[in-house]
Amino acid sequence: MARRQITEYLDIDLDSEMWCCNRCGAELVNARDNYKRGCLVYERDPRTVHNPVIEGEFTRSPHPDYCRIIEFYCPSCGVMVENEYLPPGHPITHDIELDIESLKAKHATAAPAGGDE
Repeated sequence: MARRQITEYLDIDLDSEMWCCNRCGAELVNARDNYKRGCLVYERDPRTVHNPVIEGEFTRSPHPDYCRIIEFYCPSCGVMVENEYLPPGHPITHDIELDIESLKAKHATAAPAGGDE
């Protein structure tokens, strides 16, 4: 199986063209799609992540009217794959788009060196 690590927690399986969890190997979603579609999603109240520094109206803690914290988890093992800070109403970002054909070509021409590269 031709798997390549893309981020700390995401691999791509070049044979099946699927995003996979680097920790447990679970297939998430087609690699031509946004990997976040295959994850469990949790929207956090930013005040629970960033505790107020001072009391009062201006606490130096992000207010949920202006900031969302979205966390993405592997549905199989529960590892947090990614998180992002977004303004309310902003769509989930599509932050990784791979040239799968180039990755396959690079993998096909790579000389076997006894490792996984």
